[in-house]
Amino acid sequence: MSKPKTKDNGSHHADTSVPAEDLAERFLRKHEEREVDKLFRALVKLEGSDLHLKVGQAPIVRVRGKLMPLKHPPIDLEEMVRLLFPMMNERSRRIFDVDGGADFAYTIDVDGVTWRFRVNLLQQMGKIGLVARRVNNRIPDFSGLFLPPVVETLCHFDQGMVLLAGVTGSGKSTTIAAMLNYINSQYRKHILTLEDPVEFVFTEDKCLINQREIGMDVRDFEIGMKHAVREDPDIILVGEMRDQETFMTAIHAAETGHLVFGTIHASSSASTIGRILDLFPEAMHSAIRSAIAFNMKGIVAQKLLPSIKKDVGRVPTVEVMTFSPMIRKLILEGQDSKLPDVIRMSVSDGMQDFTMSLKQLVDDELIDRETAFSVAPNVEALKMSLKGIDVSQPGIL
Repeated sequence: MSKPKTKDNGSHHADTSVPAEDLAERFLRKHEEREVDKLFRALVKLEGSDLHLKVGQAPIVRVRGKLMPLKHPPIDLEEMVRLLFPMMNERSRRIFDVDGGADFAYTIDVDGVTWRFRVNLLQQMGKIGLVARRVNNRIPDFSGLFLPPVVETLCHFDQGMVLLAGVTGSGKSTTIAAMLNYINSQYRKHILTLEDPVEFVFTEDKCLINQREIGMDVRDFEIGMKHAVREDPDIILVGEMRDQETFMTAIHAAETGHLVFGTIHASSSASTIGRILDLFPEAMHSAIRSAIAFNMKGIVAQKLLPSIKKDVGRVPTVEVMTFSPMIRKLILEGQDSKLPDVIRMSVSDGMQDFTMSLKQLVDDELIDRETAFSVAPNVEALKMSLKGIDVSQPGIL
């Protein structure tokens, strides 16, 4: 499997609506050493996932899912401004001043390797702060992410929609990157991504790949999708489904012959249906249910858990709902409460619920029982499953 480049490859489409100085900055990624880089470097050295900076506290990093302070004096407001303001270009500073926060990508070199971070600058209680997520330098394959085999089958569709559901920090972006990179290794297709900001930078293998960053390469998502239909994509990554416009644009692309990937904040595959409907007025729910039933190919929900296996940080527990005739029927009829039972009984269709996933992780000695029980949606079902009772059979639960 190919590895992503660790620096921008210059393959982005330029957009005439983007200021020239911002485009110039895109190609001048490497910056002079900044004081804040020392903290990012510490995060990399500790193999942490996130960096938190808050006025009045020492820097905090998340390592193996747990927050821990660095050996550093508390940061006062003057120092925080000195650390963070140089990270922003003119565009980010304008957004920060107007919206009270800004998202952007940031890169530093550590021992000759370029690392990317997804940065959010925020204000809280009138003071500036930072949360940054480290982006893996390489895109793991499915086995390296401990994902179930059915995830691979979702990469073989020619059209439709595939959603990754989960809370912030559940690994959705990494799973989608692995899926796109698998397609990149298997098919000669055109992959177009619209991201805010770009996280994983892909190396083209068999696919032609264009990655457009909102605000940097194109002014906004609406314009990006308007351009997308003229750019002959086979596969589109649209990022997070956060509003009506995003979902309707994405589902229209799925209806018109594209394979569309996206993410959504939802706790399970079944609850994703309600989460989508919540974006729309009730009068539109019937039409949205039809669009989902006939265009969705699969919903993968996941949560990251601390692993007990040596050299493995966190592993995902994964629920998968593929769109079998029964799933489609229940969604059309509005019987969402029955979806979890159908998922549980549809192993032959490639589905699995969190109980099945947790049992497999325990059996594979990737997590301990205490962790499994702490996140299990149905503790009794998990206990039965670990005892060898097949809870997927009708009437068991």
